[in-house]
Amino acid sequence: MSELINNREYRQKMLKEIIKELHEGKSVDEVKEKFEKVIEGVSPLEISAMEAQLVKEGLPIEEVQRLCNVHAAVFKGSIEEIHHPDEVPGHPIYAMRQENKAIEEYIDNNLYPNLEKFEKEDSRENINNLIQDLNMLWDIDKHYSRKENLIFPYLEKYGITTPPKVMWGVDDEIRALIKESKLMLTDYRGNKEEVIEKIKETAHEIKEMIFKEDSILFPMALQTLTEDEWISIYKESDEIGYCLIAPEREWELKRVTISEKDAEEAVHDKYVRFETGFLTPEEVSGIFSAIPGDMTFIDKDDVVKFFSDDEDRIFARTKAVIGRTVQNCHPPASVNVVEKLLEDFKSGKKDSESFWIKMGDMYVLISYFAVRSKKGEYLGTLEFTQNIAPIQEIKGEKRLLSE
Repeated sequence: MSELINNREYRQKMLKEIIKELHEGKSVDEVKEKFEKVIEGVSPLEISAMEAQLVKEGLPIEEVQRLCNVHAAVFKGSIEEIHHPDEVPGHPIYAMRQENKAIEEYIDNNLYPNLEKFEKEDSRENINNLIQDLNMLWDIDKHYSRKENLIFPYLEKYGITTPPKVMWGVDDEIRALIKESKLMLTDYRGNKEEVIEKIKETAHEIKEMIFKEDSILFPMALQTLTEDEWISIYKESDEIGYCLIAPEREWELKRVTISEKDAEEAVHDKYVRFETGFLTPEEVSGIFSAIPGDMTFIDKDDVVKFFSDDEDRIFARTKAVIGRTVQNCHPPASVNVVEKLLEDFKSGKKDSESFWIKMGDMYVLISYFAVRSKKGEYLGTLEFTQNIAPIQEIKGEKRLLSE
């Protein structure tokens, strides 16, 4: 992270020098080459953000505006890209806007027409068509998950906490509405008007969220997050998946690093030493990945510090959660349960707690353990999640190797 900050400070300094040179009478052509080197691998969005920061620092806006002609020369007159990076195919916000368009189109072109047919005749065929529509709309869970697990953590780092919390709560309400609508159809009992009202409410709330994202969340995120952060979001988006449509094309990334000093300083000793032995970091990582279950560790200050990386994880995790308080990783409705559990662990009232839920063919056991030092001091909490359905099926004995 410090490397990213250093990059930003370096570019800020160089932009000031370019502005000074322009102020002193140098031409666009004379500073163009230096400008190109400064912004190599940087999106127009971050250039705009850096300029805004220069104004906040007290540099007259008229001076910053001197860069506009340099922008035009470097970007061949395409100044629009500086103010609308979300219109660049592949950018995370571009992908989310495209998804929102696809969602609205699906509601208008599929859900509503099928709802009209159902209103005229509640036949099994019309019921099944609506169930299929709701199954398609459930894909919206991926859209919301990327927003909640990738964009919200960065907004929170900048002190923007209330809008994400409120929006996440509404996301969960929409998820619930889709499930309720589908349940009413699968268990249809002739309550046609009630079903129609529920589905219309679902569609309305989805469209309201699209409006909130397009008009509030996306502009706020674009103004706040840096290019480095958008790159991280982009690289982790595939892990969660996309809604209804896949990105048209990959985002063309040309980010470069100004200094590798911090990377060199980040090299650790060859071994991680324990009281009972020693392992290389690669071996430690491999062991965590090999254990048949998902692990997440939060420290004594409720900050997420680690999770095991396994392609078969039951609950999705992205690197964006690292450094985030665990309370902000859960929907508002369940935060009180999380805080009560941690309170019991910290006070010593409990050392463990478990929950178990059905998830399709899986029977998921979610266990929490208080991690303490030898002196009994609370160090944090370990969450361990595993599918115990295969274990429950074990019978008899097995003493030979499998073929």
